[in-house]
Amino acid sequence: MAVSELVSLDKPQQADLDRCVHCGLCLNACPTYRELRVEMDSPRGRIYQMAQVASGAPISDSYIEHIDLCLACRGCETACPSGVEYGRLVEAARAEIESSIQRPWQARFLRNLVFQRLLPSRLNLQLAGGILYLYQASGMKKLVRTLGLLPASLNDIESLSPEIEPPFFYRYYGKVWPAEGKRRYRVALLGGCIANVSFARLNEATVRVLQKNGCEVSVPSGQTCCGALHVHAGRREEARKLARRNIDALLDDGYDAIITNAAGCGSTLKEYGELLDHDSYYAIKALRFSNLLKDVNEFLAAIGLNPNLGELPVNVTYQDSCHLAHGQKIRTAPRQLLKAIPGLTLREMPLSDICCGSAGIYNLLHTELSLALLEKKMAAVNGTRVEVIATANPGCMLQLEAGVRKWGHGQRVTHVVELLDDAYQKKS
Repeated sequence: MAVSELVSLDKPQQADLDRCVHCGLCLNACPTYRELRVEMDSPRGRIYQMAQVASGAPISDSYIEHIDLCLACRGCETACPSGVEYGRLVEAARAEIESSIQRPWQARFLRNLVFQRLLPSRLNLQLAGGILYLYQASGMKKLVRTLGLLPASLNDIESLSPEIEPPFFYRYYGKVWPAEGKRRYRVALLGGCIANVSFARLNEATVRVLQKNGCEVSVPSGQTCCGALHVHAGRREEARKLARRNIDALLDDGYDAIITNAAGCGSTLKEYGELLDHDSYYAIKALRFSNLLKDVNEFLAAIGLNPNLGELPVNVTYQDSCHLAHGQKIRTAPRQLLKAIPGLTLREMPLSDICCGSAGIYNLLHTELSLALLEKKMAAVNGTRVEVIATANPGCMLQLEAGVRKWGHGQRVTHVVELLDDAYQKKS
């Protein structure tokens, strides 16, 4: 397909814009509107601006700012009675902006470094992870945080940086891990990109839990970054290249399911069919891939969880990942898994499906607003008086860990799968 045809695809489509009836029921579900009370920073207001641009209005600095301030949490989709696919609209708007403007050279350099050189590259991620681990292991990270050596703005950003977890999960790549007991399923696990160096223990726990549930787990070596952050940033053609690589690496090996433990990644992975629907060679493959893709919570709840779990006498609250609850419409499965753990008490927090402010790299780009949302989230968490906050997305975990350090009561932040892993190990 010609570049000009792709550009025409990568912008808000009139049929999608026309589905919005401007009723305003989305407003209270929108974190930026709840915080700022600005109509142009609501889903309805942003769709109005998209429609203006579609009618010939210029892409102004104001328009870019309002679109950039959106978390793309898709809470408005859950609230919308007209079925507006707002996530698709805002991602298309960002793609149109990206193809229409010339960013300052510093921004272009940084974006290219992250999206082209870092996230898709196993080597560069390991190099970056090694450098950050030295900063962490040397005590410099703790010293910087304790003494407040950075300016306030950078200090907030640094507080959101992940812990590095050697040995990296890349050592699992290209290997197959047998099911415990009778094999029920053959599955492939997506390791992600940053998760391989910052959430290696989570990925390992995911392998163990799948094994406990009768799964032979493959970690294909040809896989790469899912492209979710690229899509959210409007860099759709780069995301398409990554999607093709993942399809080639995972699709035709006879897996019963392709598993992810990152809800943000899973939402994009399930939309590969849409991302590549114009591609004559990959369109059908992409649909097959998306149909095989399962969030780990979704998969475990569907197959019937192995009940041989040890007791975890702990109080837990669950924070809905936006892209699991609103993007993938999965709410019951993680709660079902938590309730299956003996001794665990689940206490629901108010507004658990309002975004915590993570939203990919939103917390790094719009740190002040992100932290304002996080402070409210931590107030809801603290009100439950629990010891553990569970969620289903590594990005949410990072954000909530920062929230615990700043406003919390020492709660442990964990993934649902890690609690299952703890319970299985207690029984072993």
